[in-house]
Amino acid sequence: MQTLLTSTQMRQADEFTIANKPIASIDLMEKAARAFVQCFLRDEFDTGKQIAIFCGKGNNGGDGLAIAHLLLSNGYFNIKVYIVNFSDKQSADFAINLQRLAESRCKKVVLNNASDLKSIKADLIIDAILGSGLNKPLSGEYAKLINQINTSKKRIYAVDVPTGFSSEGKLSSNYNGVSAYKTICFQRPKINFFMPESVLATEQFEVVEIGLDEDFIENQNTDFYLVEEKDIKRILKPRKLFSHKGTYGHALIVAGNTNTMGAALLASMSCLHTGAGLTTACIPHSGLNALNTTLPEVMALPRDEYTRIEDQSKYQAIAIGPGLGLSLENERLLESLIAAHRPLVIDADGLNLLAERQDLIEKLPQHSILTPHMKEFDRLFGQHDSWWDRLQTARTQAKRLKIVIVLKNQFTFICSAEGKVYINPTGHPAMAQGGMGDVLTGVTAAFVAQGYPSLDAAILSCFVHGQTGNELAKNQFVVTASQVAGKISTTIPKLM
Repeated sequence: MQTLLTSTQMRQADEFTIANKPIASIDLMEKAARAFVQCFLRDEFDTGKQIAIFCGKGNNGGDGLAIAHLLLSNGYFNIKVYIVNFSDKQSADFAINLQRLAESRCKKVVLNNASDLKSIKADLIIDAILGSGLNKPLSGEYAKLINQINTSKKRIYAVDVPTGFSSEGKLSSNYNGVSAYKTICFQRPKINFFMPESVLATEQFEVVEIGLDEDFIENQNTDFYLVEEKDIKRILKPRKLFSHKGTYGHALIVAGNTNTMGAALLASMSCLHTGAGLTTACIPHSGLNALNTTLPEVMALPRDEYTRIEDQSKYQAIAIGPGLGLSLENERLLESLIAAHRPLVIDADGLNLLAERQDLIEKLPQHSILTPHMKEFDRLFGQHDSWWDRLQTARTQAKRLKIVIVLKNQFTFICSAEGKVYINPTGHPAMAQGGMGDVLTGVTAAFVAQGYPSLDAAILSCFVHGQTGNELAKNQFVVTASQVAGKISTTIPKLM
């Protein structure tokens, strides 16, 4: 897992690296600028483009000055640097890079007020005004200047963090910072880049290595981790000789209703393709023909208003919710499953039933996995006006109830019973289709059935689910849930 740090911790990593590598701070700044430029050049290789670089007087501005110098060295000749002189303070490294740039042919303009900027005659803008650590909206001359930059409608690249964006903590609903096309950030992504509100600040981000001490970073105390492919390779277990269907567990999928059998089929199909030894679908009688025709490998447990699952011990995983419907009978069924004190995977209408029966939340078996999207989560745990607050509630509730909460998002947050957050990086906008949550439920149930602990099962299911979508999206504009469910069995060996 890659540790994700706060802005304060990242500054400490800078200081530790400078003290122990050893490397001078000005040389570390040069390395950061080189890493930025290498990334920038992959996107913007037309050296004839006009580039405006806005530099504050701190270290972020120092990065910007070094970037200007390096772009000149790489053949760019239409570069203008704007020195944002809104403060009397300046960093020592900014001063050194300003002197270096003074010896070049680069054009420089000093902005003492936002009104000094009459127009921006450039094709591209590089934002190096303010770095990380800001925790309040911009005001005064900074707010005016950023408004001018944003309204210029130019493509903006931000250095490490868009000016005005908070690296961690609650994001303001009235964001007035830089709206970047891309942020090229150093060594680690900012925690808030994984929050949906960050789309106002940057359309995308890319992380570049700048030589900070990785041992120091990895040993920092943090509650946030980014899942990497190497983690999946470590967790996944190969299938061994002489194993059989009983080796890989029996999963029960309680799902589907008269008009929503598709959800049950998707969850069952993904469970099957993720490797559960046996899969049984607990579905209404009306869905038997569809199940037998579509998924002959999946067994059926017909469900009616009197259904009770008498022998739960025969199943190594039980998932409930996709397309289930809200009824008194289904509520009683969920209650009986919870009363058995065996971990459950709960999604969709299973979560909606829980929201209506708050008393059942307190009785959830330890190690259960809840997989809510934003609205389902808020029905369960109350309304939230920011993703940061929602995530803190998820951490608190996961720890209190000793369960795993999978808070679905472009970057899904997997909250452990220890209060840690594991961020899943896989997934693609092409997957924005109905049924994806049903597939994730089946994948999760399959991993639980195979004996993976709840947290590992949740981490695996999110990564494999998203990676399958990524693979499909390479050649498709839209990826359907059925395609993901059917292709998972080819994704897993690639990850192993």
